[in-house]
Amino acid sequence: MEIHYPGVRSPVQEQRARWERKRACTAQELLETERRYQEQLGLVTTYFLGILKAKGTLRPPELQALFGSWELICGASQELLPYLEGGCWGQGLEGFCRHLELYNQFAANSERSQTTLQEQLKKNKGFRRFVRLQESRPEFGGLQLQDLLPLPLQRLQQYENLVVALAENTGPNSPDHQQLTWAARLISETAQRVHTIGQKQKNDQHLRRVQALLSGRQAKGLTSGRWFLRQGWLLVVPPHGEPRPRMFFLFTDVLLMAKPRPPLHLLQSGTFACKALYPMAQCQLSRVFGHSGGPCGGLLSLSFPHEKLLLMSTDQEELSRWYHSLTWAISSQKN
Repeated sequence: MEIHYPGVRSPVQEQRARWERKRACTAQELLETERRYQEQLGLVTTYFLGILKAKGTLRPPELQALFGSWELICGASQELLPYLEGGCWGQGLEGFCRHLELYNQFAANSERSQTTLQEQLKKNKGFRRFVRLQESRPEFGGLQLQDLLPLPLQRLQQYENLVVALAENTGPNSPDHQQLTWAARLISETAQRVHTIGQKQKNDQHLRRVQALLSGRQAKGLTSGRWFLRQGWLLVVPPHGEPRPRMFFLFTDVLLMAKPRPPLHLLQSGTFACKALYPMAQCQLSRVFGHSGGPCGGLLSLSFPHEKLLLMSTDQEELSRWYHSLTWAISSQKN
């Protein structure tokens, strides 16, 4: 039987008090950052989106491409804030979760948004002048429009961190425990989907960049549908003769070896000709030397059913990075 002395709290009471303090601090941080978030959303809505609509500086399709679901996201924040200010966290976040699809849509449009911004700044003189004028307003504190456009995606990550912490520090007997737990789960799932969208967009950018570096009919379409891992120069060690430098592009399923085009080539200078594709699913990888971390570099052996590659680098750290990336690619194909 546990004995309670006057003025002395039990370990259980101490733990509950710690949870309550953390919950109060997290709720306060959520409220303060939401106010700042709504303020920044409102600045863009008022000084960019609203005026651009009124002036017709951009056509409606360009305006939609640039800002996406910005106004609807701003409305969702305006709806949430009074609940947070009133301490109705569970109820407010439960209602807010109905708008989470807006963040998926915003993430899917983010690459198009940045492309549209750069294109319009480059070719639309009136838009360029307008943006510079608005960015110089003291309300923006030196921030540029391109800094503000990713704001909803940054806020989603904050939502996940704060709402998960709020749910974890809310006791099961609390009236809003179920609402907060449900909201934390939905926000985390949305944040993961948005992260996946961002990773795919970055990968697509890498693939387009690599495709632009590869010239010739044989290279067309080689990068489509793949996940890019890394690229760099390595020395190919032949059975006889001197090592030859080659550019390698590693994807999840293949290793592409390319040879630089002659620098004096009129049309294809700075590009690479694809020389070979090696399937990672058929690769056996080992380190011939270069385990000690010394300054002399190392050698990797890649064995395929009909060919064997010896790849050398004088940079020990670079070779280790290649070894780990190749290992991961091989493992991903075999699993």
